[in-house]
Amino acid sequence: MSMFKPAKNTTFNPQEINILNAGTRITGDLASEGDLRVDGSVQGNIEVKTKLVLGQSAHVKGNINAQNSDISGVVIGNVTVSELLTIKATAKITGDIACSKLIIEAGAEFNGNSAMRPAVVAADFRNMSNKQQKNADSKETLVAEQA
Repeated sequence: MSMFKPAKNTTFNPQEINILNAGTRITGDLASEGDLRVDGSVQGNIEVKTKLVLGQSAHVKGNINAQNSDISGVVIGNVTVSELLTIKATAKITGDIACSKLIIEAGAEFNGNSAMRPAVVAADFRNMSNKQQKNADSKETLVAEQA
């Protein structure tokens, strides 16, 4: 079977996890109907309908929208999670976060504003002012120097 022939069964299976391995770089927005794990680098926005996991080697420069998320890597951008956001000890986030439930492990770095409420609207931080976006961009340099 050729590597480029489409599979016969191409229906969506929500139990399968999409994985972006370490050493892989994506430039552009990512969207997933199912769970997504990122261990590589993404320069663009990520939108996941279910759970997003960012491993220790993950580096994201863009906004994140997900139902649930565990972050262990670097994020430069705003994070909006409608349910549970877990920021692991190895995480470095520069940007604003909005979620319903939040866990931050000791050792994690978070520089930004946070908002917690039961029904988080994903558009809250998409509409941030240009001034705030420029501030997030300037924080990127600081995080890059620390990493």
